[in-house]
Amino acid sequence: MRADDGALLAGRLWFPEKGPGPWPVLLMRQPYGRAIASTVTYAHPGWYADRGFVVVVQDVRGCGDSEGQFRGFGQEAADGAEAVRWARRLPLGNGRVGTYGFSYQGLSQLLIATGEEPAPAGLDDPLPDCLAPAMAGLDERLHWASTGGAHWWSLGLAWALQLAAAACRRRGDDPGWWQIRRSLESGRFLEEGPALLARHDPGGMGGQWLGLDPARPGDWRIHPVAPALLRRPLLLIGGWHDPHLGGVLDLWQRAHQAGGEPQLLIGAWTHLQWRGGCDERQLAFFRRHLLGAEAPSTPLPATPAPAPDQPTAGGGPDQPAPVSSDPVLLQDLRSGFWRPWSPQARPVPLGWRLESQGLAAVRSQEGRLVAATALAGEPPSSPGEGVVVLVHDPWRPVPGRGGHLGLDAGLVERGDIDGRADVACFSSEPLATCLDLLGRPWLELGVAADQPGFDLCGALAVVSADGTRVSQISTGVLRLRGESCRQRQKLRLELQPLAATLAPGERLRLSLAGAAWPQIAVNPGDGQVPRTAPGPGHRVITLQLHLADASLGLDPLLPQGTGPQGAGPQGAGPQGAGAH
Repeated sequence: MRADDGALLAGRLWFPEKGPGPWPVLLMRQPYGRAIASTVTYAHPGWYADRGFVVVVQDVRGCGDSEGQFRGFGQEAADGAEAVRWARRLPLGNGRVGTYGFSYQGLSQLLIATGEEPAPAGLDDPLPDCLAPAMAGLDERLHWASTGGAHWWSLGLAWALQLAAAACRRRGDDPGWWQIRRSLESGRFLEEGPALLARHDPGGMGGQWLGLDPARPGDWRIHPVAPALLRRPLLLIGGWHDPHLGGVLDLWQRAHQAGGEPQLLIGAWTHLQWRGGCDERQLAFFRRHLLGAEAPSTPLPATPAPAPDQPTAGGGPDQPAPVSSDPVLLQDLRSGFWRPWSPQARPVPLGWRLESQGLAAVRSQEGRLVAATALAGEPPSSPGEGVVVLVHDPWRPVPGRGGHLGLDAGLVERGDIDGRADVACFSSEPLATCLDLLGRPWLELGVAADQPGFDLCGALAVVSADGTRVSQISTGVLRLRGESCRQRQKLRLELQPLAATLAPGERLRLSLAGAAWPQIAVNPGDGQVPRTAPGPGHRVITLQLHLADASLGLDPLLPQGTGPQGAGPQGAGPQGAGAH
């Protein structure tokens, strides 16, 4: 494809070998190589071609065999619009175009146009007829680079170095490519990464993000998206263990505000591991909106089965997304069962208070999560009690494991982490009935430090009935800097959204620590933004956790007033932030 400025952009094309055609076109635009075609998460393009589509995977400008210089997301509006018009005119195509792809390929679909002007009709329309963006968002600070005021350290460095290695390969710098590769394989990139980026990709997008302060939102870019694009048929795809999930949920809300009716699919997936995948569900979406074909639905149980002691039992984590007419499908991240979201179901508020006699960090069983019935509209129970002191030692920072920010993302065992004396644990009593957690967990807690900077890192986990396994289901981080850190202040820590079912006999646990290395860089404790691995200048930080007014709760996954048939506040809200 020749772009408007004359640059040639290379693409690879697959088409049906049977049938007379013409066929609708599926377009993916990506920086990682058209031959790979995102097969780390999707079925091969040939699978879609065999089912009646022309598939084009295009190298974006400055990547692969496409001409020009790669400049990140900012280049995609003009090139993307031209690519859609070009795809409409392909000789094998019928003028209808759908787009798909995850991560960079997800956002590149949404940057095609930014204005309110109506799109030209026919072959001049730059907007795709339908879109299936996955694991992407519009805010570079919140959806691509940082959480709770802290950079994604291991993820951000690894991704920026991947792009830097691709740049080395493109310009024939084999020694630079090998230097980056060996640093990633050995783990030395956690210390060497910033210097490697400065040497091999000084203007790269990932490196630029690491140079910005997450506490200064005005310095970051939020990409505009055309309301007309959000009103086109959308299939939004996310994963409970993916760091971009907040971006997907934000897109859902924006599309509804623009007057669209987006579909939403959230699996028990990491960024790269979509266990079971969603290709059949995505194929049905494209057939409906590009061919007018209705697909049969796969029956779903009314409610997910209770999660057993072993999270892989029941439906299992490798259950593919079913082909369903339900506009919202959510997979339980433990049992693997899929459930529809019902806008008519009122969430049952859940909440807990925290209690300890000061030994919650010394003994993992001493801290308690006690149901706070006041959150359900009943008379208030007694407040939480106690003060727990944590000492963060930068020589041996608490590790971050699994979750949505780890290179080892997903469900993980964390019993050994909870056994450390610099991790405070608060556990519920064994459950008498099944507990269905669906929503956005949050913790409010009074905290004071002895240094002008600290991190508060939280994790939710399920303790097995026999107490031998501690399975982590959600994590969150909060970074504070400045002299106000020395004063007691009530903070709100937000954790990754989740859908998880706990079985009778299991216990819910909240764990708190002062680090999650290397998922986030260790706070130096001097009020500065950490931009290196822990070093001799990092300070020991003492945290006081005040439990008197502490509470743990769940907000709805989706905002009030959204959902099919224009559900209003009386019928809105996700099913099951409650017990059954």
